[in-house]
Amino acid sequence: MKTQLSYSPLALALTLAIALTAGPANAKGCIKGAIVGGIAGHAAHHGLLGAAAGCVIGHHEAAKRAKQRRQQQQENQQPQDRPPNAATVSAPSPKQ
Repeated sequence: MKTQLSYSPLALALTLAIALTAGPANAKGCIKGAIVGGIAGHAAHHGLLGAAAGCVIGHHEAAKRAKQRRQQQQENQQPQDRPPNAATVSAPSPKQ
């Protein structure tokens, strides 16, 4: 007599466990990179590998752009070396 296992409940339980324990993902650049990498990988018969590599590269590039934007904002917020305006300079006190 052969016993046949049903993997459906096990697969469902595993899927639910993974879905409930997964946290939010920071996917900036990953989706676009995965699409481009998947298309390029598909041409070389390695679609999943290309998508994974594209995700990593896309996320890296998005992080670099975000870092550059933050640096530019910090530079723009710093005061420039300019002579003070007359309104900001206090008048000297009269001698007594």
